[in-house]
Amino acid sequence: MLLTAVAPVAWGSTYYVTREFLPADDPLWGAALRALPAGLLLLVLARRLPRGAWWWRSAVLGVLNVGAFFVLVYVASTRLPSSVASTVMATSAITLMLLAWPLLGERPAWRGLAGASAGLVGVVVLVVEGGAAVDPWGVAASATAMLLSSTGYVLTKRWAPAEPMTAVTAWQLTAGGLLLLPVAAAVDGAPPVLDASAVAGFAYVSLVATAVAFVAWFTGLRHLPAGAVGVVGLLNPVTGVLLGTLLADESFGPRRAAGTMLVLGGVLLAARSARQTPRRVRTGAGSSTTSSIVSRSAAVPARSTTAQCSP
Repeated sequence: MLLTAVAPVAWGSTYYVTREFLPADDPLWGAALRALPAGLLLLVLARRLPRGAWWWRSAVLGVLNVGAFFVLVYVASTRLPSSVASTVMATSAITLMLLAWPLLGERPAWRGLAGASAGLVGVVVLVVEGGAAVDPWGVAASATAMLLSSTGYVLTKRWAPAEPMTAVTAWQLTAGGLLLLPVAAAVDGAPPVLDASAVAGFAYVSLVATAVAFVAWFTGLRHLPAGAVGVVGLLNPVTGVLLGTLLADESFGPRRAAGTMLVLGGVLLAARSARQTPRRVRTGAGSSTTSSIVSRSAAVPARSTTAQCSP
């Protein structure tokens, strides 16, 4: 659980870094420059290319988890307040549980559902402001991004029970980054000119908030129920809000404190559920062994630091 939490905490920090150090007018180039270097670095470290079915699987996961996801999050960010987009994305905690049931054989436990529900309410309390306008196309883009990434996360767990996680992450980040390049060129035009602070910012979001974070996230998916991982992901907006408070002098009153406590309570419930829920261990893309109890000892850019619940 602690390793998995590295991912949403790192993702939550990108909102502050993006606002303070990265070019604001080239979001798709920002996504491409974030994903592709991370994928290539992990590819060098893994020293392993896809084989057989993993060529098309990497392309599919690259579209679901990176390429199409970042494009849709960009569309949502241009049409919705961050508070509305965050609420839509936060439903991924429950969506992951529902998708994992038929695809992975992981039946949701009541503690997991309670944790996801508490976390979702916490995100709403944390980020939603009164009078936020709602654009149906923005909501559709945000909901589609949430569904695509949730499906991609579950498929990653289903397809990669034995492959090195560094390699699996490298393949899909590289595929997604390559997909983003022509989209960025068509929408944003020429690549942005980067100064020293922007280079440092991209180094952080690519190496830490993408390469390290995605490896931690997918490793968590391998060892934990997908629903529990989804609830841990709600630490993303909490991190964004806390960093905005500490570093950007944003207000943090009783309402945000209550929202934070609800999210943390949901994560603790999910952690307890993960320790007590039978976990189905898959040995191949479509096969599985009998369930075993998990041992108690087992171990996209926003314009505001009011974080969207997404990488």
